[in-house]
Amino acid sequence: MKSRSLKLKIIVLAAIMTLPGVVNATIVGTVDIQHIGFGANEIASITTIYGSGYIYAGAVVFNKTGGTGEGTYWPDGLITGFCIEPEQPYPSWPTQYNVMPTQEGPLPGSSMGLTRAKYIEELWGRYYDPSWEIGANSHEAAAFAVAIWEILKEDLPMSPTGWDVGSGSFSVAGDYSLANEWLYSLDGSGPKANLRVFSNCNYQDYIAAVPEPTTIALLGIGAVAGLLRRRRTISSVR
Repeated sequence: MKSRSLKLKIIVLAAIMTLPGVVNATIVGTVDIQHIGFGANEIASITTIYGSGYIYAGAVVFNKTGGTGEGTYWPDGLITGFCIEPEQPYPSWPTQYNVMPTQEGPLPGSSMGLTRAKYIEELWGRYYDPSWEIGANSHEAAAFAVAIWEILKEDLPMSPTGWDVGSGSFSVAGDYSLANEWLYSLDGSGPKANLRVFSNCNYQDYIAAVPEPTTIALLGIGAVAGLLRRRRTISSVR
């Protein structure tokens, strides 16, 4: 059981302010999602320019019930992603989000830009662990979330070794040296994940990996098979 004061601090941090979205952002689709819980996570004490408090750091699980455009790349059902806007509350009921290219992901009044997007894509490509989706390795998942927030909320350093999750405009209490180790390695030579941002101006924004082409192809095959079965059924009725 988490204490009442801990819950209050999480709520206070989430309700500090409603951040403005990005004007004229590129929208490539929509998804209808609802936050339903977490994968691997732990409570972290963070400080940003908007205040400080305790928050869940780790993999976020939401249920997708519809989509358009590139939002149809994800099948309806459970999706795991990471929050990129911890100051906002999460959607407790089905909510429509815009799907955006990673570099269009919103920061207050602007977008993250290509450089930050490349850092996150390489971080994800090098270190994302699917076991986080089922709750394994909580500290690693929390460190991954912390690394993402560091990339988004600090000024860009001259080199990757300039990142430091323990100080600056964004900081986290405790031993998150793993996040720094991962950040120091992001020299542009690692694999890059294919990501998209889910954005809504009233709730937390998220980042998630686009399903592999084989997954999308299998979804397409399933749709075609369903259509053929329907045609055969209609033909037999005739």
